Amino acid sequence: MTDSSSTVGGAGHALRAERRGVLYAALAVLFFSLSPVLTRWAAATLSAYEITAGRLLTAGVVVLLLARAQRHALPERTAWPRFWLFGLITALHFACYIGSLQFTTIAHSLALVYTAPIFVAFFSWLFLNEGLSRRKWGGVLVTVAGVAILAGFEPTFDRRMLIGDLLAVSSAIFFGLYSVAGRSERLRTSLLGYAGTVYTLAALWLAPAVAFSFSPTGYTWQALLSVLALGLFPLALGHTLYNAALRQTNATLVNLIATQEVTGGILLGVLLLQEIPSVNSLIGVLVTLVGIILVIL
Repeated sequence: MTDSSSTVGGAGHALRAERRGVLYAALAVLFFSLSPVLTRWAAATLSAYEITAGRLLTAGVVVLLLARAQRHALPERTAWPRFWLFGLITALHFACYIGSLQFTTIAHSLALVYTAPIFVAFFSWLFLNEGLSRRKWGGVLVTVAGVAILAGFEPTFDRRMLIGDLLAVSSAIFFGLYSVAGRSERLRTSLLGYAGTVYTLAALWLAPAVAFSFSPTGYTWQALLSVLALGLFPLALGHTLYNAALRQTNATLVNLIATQEVTGGILLGVLLLQEIPSVNSLIGVLVTLVGIILVIL
């Protein structure tokens, strides 16, 4: 009787954790979707490095203050080398993503950034000997086809858009690593301690680039408010909820929900920036999303 009750209780706890994870991930997507529009507004006068470092520093300070208020432990001294690496990965992910939005369309950038699950699956197969089923390999091929439609059949595709697309793919690679890092720390570091430390260290990694590209005249009220909003909403709230979701349920499900930032970001781009995606872009986005779903389901 006791064993049976324990089994049922364990299953119930796992189900509740999964539901919490789904809720956290869905809320995260709502905040993520604000990112492309806010980035475009900030990018009118600021460099990608200034925007990235500013939003990371804002989020890091806010989350660390919250961690202190709630007495959440920060990483131990022995963990700092690992966290400096996590910070570098995070800095590269955001810098490449924000940089991509200065060269390519929102539809292209988001669709390519959310090929991240493909890289997670591939790296797991390559380095961890975790097999990829035929369906997953099929998903990879479908995703590649979607990317080909995005780029190869885009009537306005040029060298500038190519740079943006390559930056978006680079961001996807680092987003995959970022997701694995967040999942790996769930039993070792408190959520707020982990997130606040990683955001702050990522901002410090970008400090030299910010100093090099610093432009005092670029700090208009629109730019400052956009950067602060980027730090508070998509990052401090969105990415912290994303990391919370990774602690509640598997990264596959969380990544699947997170791909819907593509939909939200494109819709907000249409409504607020009048950036209407081409038919080819929409077809490419849909094909890419189908491929990603095949890989991560």
